[in-house]
Amino acid sequence: MMLENKKAIVTGGASGIGEQIVRLFHAQGAAVVIADINQENGTKLARALGERAYCVAVDLSQPEDIERMVGESVEVLGGLDILINNAGFGTYGRTHLVDPAVWSKIIDVNLNALFHTCRHALPHLMKRGGSIINTASISGAVADYGFHAYAAAKGGVINYTRNLALDYALDNIRVNSVSPGLIDTPLTNVLTSNPDVLGVFEQNIPMSRAGKPSEVANVFLFLASDMSSYITGQNIVVDGGMTAWNGQPRYTQMFGDVTIP
Repeated sequence: MMLENKKAIVTGGASGIGEQIVRLFHAQGAAVVIADINQENGTKLARALGERAYCVAVDLSQPEDIERMVGESVEVLGGLDILINNAGFGTYGRTHLVDPAVWSKIIDVNLNALFHTCRHALPHLMKRGGSIINTASISGAVADYGFHAYAAAKGGVINYTRNLALDYALDNIRVNSVSPGLIDTPLTNVLTSNPDVLGVFEQNIPMSRAGKPSEVANVFLFLASDMSSYITGQNIVVDGGMTAWNGQPRYTQMFGDVTIP
């Protein structure tokens, strides 16, 4: 029970990584608000978990809706200890083909929403101390082909996380980010369900597989708990070793385990 009596908001908590965070935090004793635009899925999850689980619908592209969501969440929880900014999405394409409205929506949901959520949640967190954990991406630490706004937004998430950590350290609030690689979720199903595409990923991931949502949720639990009490301003990568590779060929596969002078 690493989060016993803690009170948490998880945005994008109705599916994928967010759902696993909600389930794990709840199992570890926290009261959790599932903040998601998909109210149907969020309500089903809250009912399945039972006591200490609530759903508050929110459109994270709308600042006034974020303010309402934070207020309702704090009221139903009776306070706030943990904020998980997890919701996000992206699209693929090169910049000269991107609709500016699509760019703006991606920036709004992935980056601007994080600012608005923190802005309204921080006064509550400052009363008790606590933890903010932001879902970034390896796409924000290094570049991907064709990810334009998503890469820009997640890069902003990583550095804004550092800024928040500095600004609120003396308020006993720790702020960190988690950068997943390829994780098998409904959002990435278009990739993981295609054997040819998945095969290319497996050649580029040292562990040769997609990650599981639960493997990412475990990192969030660590960062939200007292086990990480001296960690703030950090970006933790969960990618099966993908960003450890510089992109050169797998020499051990080409040449085997031999020494070449």
